Amino acid sequence: MYKHVFGPVPSRRLGMSLGIDLVPKKVCSLDCVYCEVGKTTLLTIERKEYVLLKKIKEELNHYFSHHPDPDFITFSGSGEPILNVFIGDTLEFIRQIKPEIPVAVLTNGTLLFDKQVRDAIMDAQVVLPSLDAATEEVFKRINRPQQELKIGPYIEGLVQFRREYQGKIWLEVMVLPGYNDTLDELKAIKKAILRIKPDAVQLNTLDRPGAVPDLRGATRAELQKILDLWQLPNVEIIAAAPERENIQSYRKDISEAIMETIVRRPCTLDDLEKVLGLHVNEINKYLDVLAADRKIEAVWQSRGLFYQISEKN
Repeated sequence: MYKHVFGPVPSRRLGMSLGIDLVPKKVCSLDCVYCEVGKTTLLTIERKEYVLLKKIKEELNHYFSHHPDPDFITFSGSGEPILNVFIGDTLEFIRQIKPEIPVAVLTNGTLLFDKQVRDAIMDAQVVLPSLDAATEEVFKRINRPQQELKIGPYIEGLVQFRREYQGKIWLEVMVLPGYNDTLDELKAIKKAILRIKPDAVQLNTLDRPGAVPDLRGATRAELQKILDLWQLPNVEIIAAAPERENIQSYRKDISEAIMETIVRRPCTLDDLEKVLGLHVNEINKYLDVLAADRKIEAVWQSRGLFYQISEKN
């Protein structure tokens, strides 16, 4: 079992994606209320070698010696990958051993105001930053950033990255009713999008509960209203978890293993990680599908968020 390399994970956007986790759970510059990985345990903007580059290289070499090539290699995981100061070195190593496999970087984008950060990921084929707010008040409320981070430099970093970067930028906006769906905020986000000029804008929402209780995902109709308001040609709705079942890399055995585990007793995400020996990001993909199909449901208890068999199942 690998500690820092996980998957491949079924992804509608990236196909069969091999994940690389460059930070421990959950080291991040944000503590988003909707995060399905859970609450941030280390809220920081300090960049350092959170995971040893040597260990990443060892796991990648072993993986490619024993498994077929994935469709993508993706820097993602249980925190913010750009916080690892050696993300650029890891990307360079991948280019040396597997130049034919495209690389994607999933990032919240908060540190792209730093030229060293921008330079480190220039060789990726796709960068998927997020932007859930365009005003300081909503940024603090929905993303709960490290105290030094401000929305102005955040957006300016994305704008500057677009000017310098030759690859694809797919900007994700997580829509959360009651947080960032007011008319003023949506207009401000549109204004930021027009400045950033991403290749695609992907509207997403919650499939399951996030880091705090009493959140709900936007309905398809609510997301469509945003599309109608923005009138932008490159925006799409990607909130469609059941579609993952139709992609080639979706594994029925993992879905069944999750069901077999929680039918015995309700489990937290951490419980499932320990029992199944899978990375949280991998488990989350399958939980999204099972929740959307109403086979499981999440309930808040004193120890956190538990998944159990749905009463409607």
